[in-house]
Amino acid sequence: MHISDYDYFLPSELIAQMPSEERQRSRVLLVNRAEGSVVDASFSDLPTLLRPDDVLILNNTKVFPARLRGVTESGAQIEIFLVRQTAQDEWEALARPGRRLKPGKKIVLGEKLHGEIVEKMRDGKVIVRFHADGNLDEMIDNIGQMPLPPYIKRPDETLNNDRERYQTVYAKNRGAIAAPTAGLHFTPQTLEIIRARGVTIAEITLHVGYGTFEPVRANDLADHTVLPERYEIDAETSETLNAAKSAGRRFVAVGTTTTRALESTLAKFGSFVAGQHCADLTITPGYRFLAIDALLTNFHLPQSSLLVLTSTFGGHQLIMDAYRHAVAAKYRFYSYGDCMFIS
Repeated sequence: MHISDYDYFLPSELIAQMPSEERQRSRVLLVNRAEGSVVDASFSDLPTLLRPDDVLILNNTKVFPARLRGVTESGAQIEIFLVRQTAQDEWEALARPGRRLKPGKKIVLGEKLHGEIVEKMRDGKVIVRFHADGNLDEMIDNIGQMPLPPYIKRPDETLNNDRERYQTVYAKNRGAIAAPTAGLHFTPQTLEIIRARGVTIAEITLHVGYGTFEPVRANDLADHTVLPERYEIDAETSETLNAAKSAGRRFVAVGTTTTRALESTLAKFGSFVAGQHCADLTITPGYRFLAIDALLTNFHLPQSSLLVLTSTFGGHQLIMDAYRHAVAAKYRFYSYGDCMFIS
């Protein structure tokens, strides 16, 4: 198939610019693969849609404020978006405006934090070496801004609450440059209700990186590859997942990042192996899912790798029909928007 097969029209007013007032007050579109149906519901209905023997798997990565602003020695304003750590004090980054940044260029990011461009890469990214008078991670956390997607366009003074809202309530392990947004709808109370129904809740960690939202540049999906991302499964969780899979229990993945980690593990090892691994699986039409049986996911951008993954799981025609229904029913889209439950 071609990436153009994953296009749809979305009015700009349906792109959620702000989170809902309460996390759980979002809508969820129920997509039933067996029946080929779509039904409107509320996220508060989710606990009743889960079975007592289900396994709900969450991605507990924690977003860090990866967007830094500074000035060069000449006074030019520069924005650095950290993408991937390459050494203890070096990061691969997107820079704007990048044309001004040549090797040797120095950037003042804070009173005790400076950066120096050490390499300009072919794909337009740069390698930045940081000079910090103190702990680098702590300084980045103090001065950085949350890396909201570019389709969220708001004045800086409205961004204060995003440090809390662009983060799941179960976020634990720092390292993501984007939120696993399907998890933004959960509250501690919702999770308790789900546990009380007898559902097992398991957690893995995949640090969402640039590969998750990098544009698809190949027309033919057979030529498309998603960049690898780091993930970790601890020993207790691997035992839980392996026992549940052997018992035939339904696996419900929260988000495409959770899905990619679980599917990468089974595709590579044949079981859930504890440890730190690399999710290098690209899910495109024809892939047979080995791990998950249901998926909770937000709505994704047209012609994106995440929409391709979702459509591969749910069925291309059904998912594209579901998206058209969501547009007509005025669902809120993308990171701070509503979600769909594909079963």
